[in-house]
Amino acid sequence: MKKNRNSGSVAILLMLMAIVTTAVNGQTAKNRNHNLPKTDRQYRYTSGYVEDKPVPGYQWASEKAYEDFQDMKFGVRIHWGLYSIIRQEKESWPFLKLSSEKKQAYFDNYKTWNPTGFNANEWMDLFAESGMKMFAFTTKHHEGFSMFDTKTRVKKRVNWIAPGGPVIEDCDLAFSIMETPFKRDIVKELCDAAHKRDIKIDLYFSHPDWYDADFRPYVWHPLQVPSSEKLAVRNNPLEPEGAMESHFGSNGPLMMPDPTPAEVDRMIKRHREQLKELLTNYGKIDLVCLDMWLGPSVWPQLRETMLQLRKIQPDVMFRARGIGNYGDYYTPEGFVPGSKENTQVPWFVIYPLGRTFSYESEPKEHKGAKWIIENLIDCAAKGGNFMVGVGPDENGKFHPTAVQQLKQVGQWLKINGKSIYATRARDGGSWKEGDSIRFTRSKDAKTIYAHSYNWPGDQLVLKTVKPKSNSKIVLMATNAPLLWQYDVKKGLLINTPKNLLDKIPEIERLAFTFRIETE
Repeated sequence: MKKNRNSGSVAILLMLMAIVTTAVNGQTAKNRNHNLPKTDRQYRYTSGYVEDKPVPGYQWASEKAYEDFQDMKFGVRIHWGLYSIIRQEKESWPFLKLSSEKKQAYFDNYKTWNPTGFNANEWMDLFAESGMKMFAFTTKHHEGFSMFDTKTRVKKRVNWIAPGGPVIEDCDLAFSIMETPFKRDIVKELCDAAHKRDIKIDLYFSHPDWYDADFRPYVWHPLQVPSSEKLAVRNNPLEPEGAMESHFGSNGPLMMPDPTPAEVDRMIKRHREQLKELLTNYGKIDLVCLDMWLGPSVWPQLRETMLQLRKIQPDVMFRARGIGNYGDYYTPEGFVPGSKENTQVPWFVIYPLGRTFSYESEPKEHKGAKWIIENLIDCAAKGGNFMVGVGPDENGKFHPTAVQQLKQVGQWLKINGKSIYATRARDGGSWKEGDSIRFTRSKDAKTIYAHSYNWPGDQLVLKTVKPKSNSKIVLMATNAPLLWQYDVKKGLLINTPKNLLDKIPEIERLAFTFRIETE
């Protein structure tokens, strides 16, 4: 075979290009500072026993995975489980306050659940139309019900209505969607539909499990034990006083003996095997959204689980909850950080569209398309992503108001999406001007996008942006070039006459974005 004389030169050139790209876009995943913010609430729970520096040989996801994460910008978080059957707000959490009779009835709901209205393709079509680049789905919330075809088995559970009071009893079941009349693997159908549409997949998984008695007493398990304070670390300076009582109310918890070594081993094995199933049976998974934590006595085993999971899908991004700095990203919940985060760990704000992450039945409680867009812009300006929380009802259908608001967001993103997707934050404090102006920039920093939450009036004044000579400044909603001038003292002055606003349909006036070519 004739050797190509230029092949060596091409290889060297490609290598140099890769080095330059890495220098421009940031450090490699190996050299990145993976330390979570010390103020992160979930970090505080595990910081006393999860080492800040991972053990030798541990690998985070690759820099490409980190880059893809930062490019996504917008996604949806779906909570769906047994709590949806009774339209219980705040997902699993109110279960802890139920009476023993209602706890038993809650768990027994799976025997008749048949959500025939669920259609994975309809969900993904809605997400695509809404401009979402990823979705997160609850494969198992704290209640312990698996929304996928797990082959693991629960061997011990509570009989809440046993004569003489609740007792732990033997059992042998998966406690999953496959044991309902529905008998369909929801996670598989969602993943298949997402892969067809190139929508990234984030599988939520709760460390604790309130159905499986082997998991006692981790976090706020309904079964507590004499050694709870040692096993289930809950001492967090950021947790309000009386958190224990606020979670359990007057109906719990139920005191039981400490778990035996055999029960602990069985718990770790089932926890590990379920995560392996999620990373093995559903194709490429982009993110795993771990939630809560276990405790110091089983951290070595959980750490070993993480080492094994990394070998299955090395590029999966793990949420840091329960694993500290072993995680790849973290999630401010129910708020957008007030300024750019002082960390190299990427983040995804999670924020419900309604009052909680589960199904919102009241139309007036949906926060609106403008609220979504403003939070999305705010997160992007600060270098983060935004995930809006929307839950379906017991039959697998989203509220019409939620659907309408999400589609309106998608309409805005069809026109203005380039100012959001794959953008980066400006340096330093130049991510905003005042309360209603936010900025994003292209990766090569040659284009600045100025987002105004409100119509600026006859003129938009930007003090921190200097366009290049003969720059074309465009209002993206109309794609019309605008007249402008630059004054050294006043800054950039962009003419925005009233007739320009009249050209924008009312439904698209969620925010106003200007594309500016800069030096």
